[in-house]
Amino acid sequence: MESSSELVAFPLLLTPIESNYRACTIPYRFPSDNPRKATPTELSWIDLFLNSIPSFRKRAESDGTVADANVKAEKFAQRYSEILEDLKKDPESHGGPPDCVLLCRLREQVLRELGFRDIFKKVKDEENAKAISLFENVVHLNDAIEDESKRLENLVRGIFAGNIFDLGSAQLAEVFSKDGMSFLASCQNLVPRPWVIDDLDSFKLKWTRKSWKKVIIFVDNSGADIILGILPFARELLRCGSQVVLAANDLPSINDVTYPELIEIIAKLKDENGQLVGVDTSNLLIANSGNDLPVIDLTRISQELAYLASDADLVILEGMGRGIETNLYAQFKCDSLKIGMVKHQEVAQFLGGRLYDCVFKYNEVLS
Repeated sequence: MESSSELVAFPLLLTPIESNYRACTIPYRFPSDNPRKATPTELSWIDLFLNSIPSFRKRAESDGTVADANVKAEKFAQRYSEILEDLKKDPESHGGPPDCVLLCRLREQVLRELGFRDIFKKVKDEENAKAISLFENVVHLNDAIEDESKRLENLVRGIFAGNIFDLGSAQLAEVFSKDGMSFLASCQNLVPRPWVIDDLDSFKLKWTRKSWKKVIIFVDNSGADIILGILPFARELLRCGSQVVLAANDLPSINDVTYPELIEIIAKLKDENGQLVGVDTSNLLIANSGNDLPVIDLTRISQELAYLASDADLVILEGMGRGIETNLYAQFKCDSLKIGMVKHQEVAQFLGGRLYDCVFKYNEVLS
């Protein structure tokens, strides 16, 4: 179901939005660039999207819900390649100049026009089932850490480890993990601190001093990301007395978790008393963000989320798409946290970090 109501701006963005907010983090071009000629940055990003086509085609071919999937998958690959080649020749074609929002939107459009609704559904279901079976164990390991600061750092490492499971990255789609235990190995094997953006120490300090009354978390991928990364962290916030709103995509895009899927996941993880491993969930809400891409433009969210977010005092944007490629420099009227792993060489270069480096950007608003 498409969202029927119109999209609105996120109410906690710093106003005036026009002069304070730009969704895309990396500028692909500047006003002085020739509008008819693709910039070097545009060309390198168009190539990145071109290189991801084979893995998308492969997923589309195996979509059992679409008749003649292999023929249509070939059509997708052809059509989307042509659009990208057009943009190289004329950046203003297809609604350009291109940025990461447009390049993602065009890919989704072509898939949907050919009847592909959710080409990652099968792998998402498999990964969710695997992660659900590991959830309790991961939570108990966290709960066993008595030192609050160390427990928080462990939860944060879990978010990064979960965020590795990303099928939007061509390299990671290749090395995609087969066994669930690799989640714990991933926690151990993160690049060492300090990370490319590392505000963890000031966040820890804030965490021990006070808790937030309401936290909005824009979530990212299915599987280990949401279940073993975000949910143990959200459970800890609930334990500290915060109300937590998890905002998930309206429509499927790559292996991002959708609003209906998240409702189902939480239902499976709760016990008969409605608890998440001993923690009450009456303060946990699931919201439809109104988004249908792996990146997000915060001037276009659902009215439901806007209503729920109006009195929040912490906004968290998780994952490379929502928290790094878009919104890294977004300013809010309340505290904010952008957390994600750098999974494209182009992003690592822009930030001056390493591939698979971590971003933990915390901004406190002084009242």
